[in-house]
Amino acid sequence: MTWQQFKQQYLVRFWAPMPAVIAAGILSTYYFGLTGTFWAVTGEFTRWGGHLLQLMGANPETWGYFKVIGLQGSPLDRIDGMMIIGMFGGCIAAALWANNVKLRMPQSRIRIAQALIGGIIAGFGARLAMGCNLAAFFTGIPQFSLHAWFFALATAAGSYFGARFTLLPMFRIPVKLKKVDKASSVKQDENQARRRFRIGMLVFAAIIGWGLLTMFNAPKLGIAMLCGVGFGLLIERAQICFTSAFRDMWITGRTHMAKAIILGMAVSVIGIYSYVQLGVPPKIMWAGPNAVIGGLLFGFGIVLAGGCETGWMYRAVEGQVHFWWVGLGNVLGSTLLAYYWDDLAQPLATNWDKVNLLTSFGDKGGLLMTYLLLALSFAAMLLWEKRFFARKAKRDEQLIAEAA
Repeated sequence: MTWQQFKQQYLVRFWAPMPAVIAAGILSTYYFGLTGTFWAVTGEFTRWGGHLLQLMGANPETWGYFKVIGLQGSPLDRIDGMMIIGMFGGCIAAALWANNVKLRMPQSRIRIAQALIGGIIAGFGARLAMGCNLAAFFTGIPQFSLHAWFFALATAAGSYFGARFTLLPMFRIPVKLKKVDKASSVKQDENQARRRFRIGMLVFAAIIGWGLLTMFNAPKLGIAMLCGVGFGLLIERAQICFTSAFRDMWITGRTHMAKAIILGMAVSVIGIYSYVQLGVPPKIMWAGPNAVIGGLLFGFGIVLAGGCETGWMYRAVEGQVHFWWVGLGNVLGSTLLAYYWDDLAQPLATNWDKVNLLTSFGDKGGLLMTYLLLALSFAAMLLWEKRFFARKAKRDEQLIAEAA
């Protein structure tokens, strides 16, 4: 294979979602084993909100929530911070490789409101549940935490209501016809594409070099950045978005991305199980109402906003301004939850047990229980898809009969 063939096939073209999501599951396993923490982003975004408050003279470090998740140092001193910097670097490099960077403004003020309000709801819900889609699906479930199953099921339900809500007439934007003299060209500017590809390679080399140099003094921070680059490449090139997975399932009946996510979790489970057996402690959170309420809010919010934590990150660097507002909303919502945490913590979270399936069912029993639940989830996807298209075919037949 020549360089040009490799470039076109693996760097410029989009990647198939299924193998990319499975690769993300494998990478998240090694990330856990090598750094001792899990792949998550909203916790760090909450800290960013805390740092902004500190710059404005507030003292959020005294809040109970920041005593739980920590607010010491800066993103450059934290594993999550370096990982997210790596993710943004990977996303930027991948978008530039494919010449997929273009400033795109929201179509209307309605979309901006959706982005901001949905982002706030999703950020608040994610941190109430102590994790977003990544911290539950790719880390919580594979790490055998019961709270993640509560969150996952509630997210599915919340996304259903979000999908129905966004279909209301108030969210329909009138189509404006524009008269043009000739059709616009869809052909790329080849010189621009080449320039951007080179810039993307420079960004990639710089972020990889930064990670490698960091490893000499702080191995875990360097590994976190390198893993973040991998995560960024995967989500941008494969366009991995949990929002589309849920929204497509409810609106179009297509479950390809949702099934890919389940398979990615299944691959991650056995790897994390192996690390746990070697002594790496899993991250177990409270299996309380916070997980359910947070999941409902998160599912509703991501569909209203149009993007989850992975989706808004890569779309923002691609120049889609709508998702800048989603990201801002995420930071605001998660920081708002931190402010109210002391009032919500005991009744919704800390008074409830942290349930580890490996402890509750034994090591092998917890592993089998997790795979059983994943298998049931996969079967439910197949059943939903079958019933959705069966009902659609029946409706189409009725319409044809009425028209005749």
